[in-house]
Amino acid sequence: MKIRQLLAAAFAAVAIAATTVGGATAAVPTPTPGSLQQYNISSTYVSGLSSGGFMANQMHVAYSDVFKGAGIFSAGPYDCAQNSVNTAQYACMETFMARKSPAQLEQLTRDRATAGKVDPVANLSGDKVWLFHGTNDATVKAAVNDDLATYYRDFGADVVYDNTSSSGHAWVSPLGPNSCSSTSSPYVNNCGGDPVRDMLSHLLGGVNPASSSALTGKLVQFDQSTYAPGGSSSAISMGNEGFAYVPQSCQSGASCKLMVTLHGCYQYFGVVGNALMDKAYLNEYADTNNMIVLYPQATTMTGNPRGCWDWWGYKSADYAQKSGPQMTAVMNMAKALGAGTVSPSPLPAPTGLTVTATTDTGASLSWNSVSGAASYNVYRDGTKVNSAPVTSATYTDTGLTAGTTYSYAVAAVGTSGTAGTKSVPVTATTTAAPVCVTASNYAHTQAGRAHQSGGYTYANGSNQNLGLWNVMASSTIKETSPGYWVTC
Repeated sequence: MKIRQLLAAAFAAVAIAATTVGGATAAVPTPTPGSLQQYNISSTYVSGLSSGGFMANQMHVAYSDVFKGAGIFSAGPYDCAQNSVNTAQYACMETFMARKSPAQLEQLTRDRATAGKVDPVANLSGDKVWLFHGTNDATVKAAVNDDLATYYRDFGADVVYDNTSSSGHAWVSPLGPNSCSSTSSPYVNNCGGDPVRDMLSHLLGGVNPASSSALTGKLVQFDQSTYAPGGSSSAISMGNEGFAYVPQSCQSGASCKLMVTLHGCYQYFGVVGNALMDKAYLNEYADTNNMIVLYPQATTMTGNPRGCWDWWGYKSADYAQKSGPQMTAVMNMAKALGAGTVSPSPLPAPTGLTVTATTDTGASLSWNSVSGAASYNVYRDGTKVNSAPVTSATYTDTGLTAGTTYSYAVAAVGTSGTAGTKSVPVTATTTAAPVCVTASNYAHTQAGRAHQSGGYTYANGSNQNLGLWNVMASSTIKETSPGYWVTC
């Protein structure tokens, strides 16, 4: 892209243009309206492209008590813009103007940490940071991205910097519809490798392969105004709707990571629909690695015609601090999902699990109560079978197959909704299906299946009336438990 074209097109962070959503069916699930819920979050990370990359760095630095690492495609160091759109455009994307050195921005960060405006900088030491910049990226110059690497390394972060790819200015993914060197809509490129795997492997310490099957989680669409300071997302240049992809395992109480992913300019949902959520290749790793992906959404307003995240002060001079309105809103969303909470120690496994009775279609269980348990989950052959919380230390499982052996385990569930350690399993074998016996009522009484009174025959146990007591009247009955007979 020629420089004069860049200056005409790029107002701020990213010159990301929109595309019409359509054509191939998106792999990401159809959004389900709902609200953000607490999950069992073990660690939290942030990633982003360009304006979203600048914002990801701001989130990591300001809330380093919560975020344990960052993955950034094409962005510069913390508060490079210095509350100036001209500095953002001509010093932190292009390099026509002088910009603050990494050392100067590091001192600014220390000063803000001392004042409590960002978290202590000591938190950044050892944090995993993954950076990416393509050799065909003319939107954010390589020197600016290099400054970001220096900034993080000077604070002791564990930095991996991929700056050899021939990519243009884009998020790079195996699902990217654009060629590697492209800098064009929808700004998701395919360079033949898998930088998303590389990023997640570094941040998380290794990952399972991405799912090659249909996604099994849900994409929750929620109202961002709930989390915006003042209760209005549009007032801080954020869209009405935000999204979170939640794998099935996380919905079932597994310990999960949280990845906050921030789009670039002109890449928000109101313009491109699910383009980034579908092609970023994050959900596929989320399904196989117990990871929730939060997709907050910016939008346009006066001073921000391209829907960029605020990294130069178009909305607030506090844009890079904990008090920044967009920073606060995104952090509120992450906390609503469970980020920054201290996970309680898992409750111990229940003891004394016993099979107390079986029938041909059911098995009854009991166990010793666990102190602190709000309820219990019951697992049959490894799958939770109770749809509602079990609040007593007993459970009867029904709908089973006669003459079949099942394995059962139980786990206590704490007040946070997190299931503890499963008990030692026990087995239960359902009884054989009762056999229907057809005979005269007289024969039933002679065989001990029934008794007579006042000239009528009654089934033993159930006392069901079988009719007249004689050899001419017959009935069909079965024994459902020892000595208990009923009509078939």
